[in-house]
Amino acid sequence: MRQLTLDTETTGLNAQSGDRIVEIGCVELINRQLSGQTRHFYLNPERESAKEALAVHGLTTEFLRDKPKFAQIAFELCAFMQGAQIIIHNAPFDLAFLDAELALLGLPPFQEHCGVEIIDTLALARTLFPGKRNSLDALCERFGVDNTHRTLHGALLDTRLLAHVYLAMTRGQESLGIELSEPSAPGKSLPVPAALDAGALPVRKASPDEVAAHRAMLDELERTLKAPCAWRSSL
Repeated sequence: MRQLTLDTETTGLNAQSGDRIVEIGCVELINRQLSGQTRHFYLNPERESAKEALAVHGLTTEFLRDKPKFAQIAFELCAFMQGAQIIIHNAPFDLAFLDAELALLGLPPFQEHCGVEIIDTLALARTLFPGKRNSLDALCERFGVDNTHRTLHGALLDTRLLAHVYLAMTRGQESLGIELSEPSAPGKSLPVPAALDAGALPVRKASPDEVAAHRAMLDELERTLKAPCAWRSSL
């Protein structure tokens, strides 16, 4: 399965009133593993950022002045998205801006370019953790994802954090096996673990302490979701 986490930074909060995208970040997952493939664009929005937005992303007009405009990267972005399941935190916000940018070029809405499901991790988090804080920072804290290097919002960094959070939320492996700060070069193959290469995987049974911790996690899930947990049948 091919998935992409995606994030944008913008000049303000309202795409319909003329705010524009200033940064786009995308990180590729293949079968729930970081592939090393990314796309990252700083964009000239042809307008000033609101003070509130500038305080969030720190991308000044001077820095963005010589960067490409959205029209110059649109086809590369759409080609990269094609056929992938897209994962976005607070998807309606990013999609509104992407759709507005594409409309200015006379192109179809964003989802028509990827053609597959879009997953909103904010909506998913609100279902799993009703009444709790579900910002990306809050989810990083909840799932033990290190975000101490996140001082300002940045689209590429945020998509890497989101990849970890999404895997944890969907009960996949919580570590991607690759350091955030050291993605492999595009096109470079990831090393195959020796056990897999040998064709045999070691089987390690859970200890009594691990079984107890698993039961405690299921108890918490049932309290949160107010429903029986089907995974108890495996105990």
